[in-house]
Amino acid sequence: MAVELRTDSDFEETLNNNEKVVVKYFADWCGSCRLFAPKFRRLSDDSRFDGVAFVDINAENSPEARKLAGVTNLPFFAIFKNGELVNGLPTSKEESVVGLLDELSL
Repeated sequence: MAVELRTDSDFEETLNNNEKVVVKYFADWCGSCRLFAPKFRRLSDDSRFDGVAFVDINAENSPEARKLAGVTNLPFFAIFKNGELVNGLPTSKEESVVGLLDELSL
């Protein structure tokens, strides 16, 4: 599944239309965010995470989506299930993001 870029205007619709969503909050100036982008794309293609919508949100341009997840640092990853925030954390470690994704399977 591809990583979809979303903004405040369409983020709520994405949450409502997908049971499981993982979001990577980033900023254009964030080097760690850019370095994680190919890993996030690779995870989106991993069959273990079929049924999970992978979303990128520019945290600087989408303050409402940023507030919804309680973003404190970048990159920040959040998981949503049935439109509700389940967990979120600032990290640039792939294993931490995989741990979040595993939470969605519970």
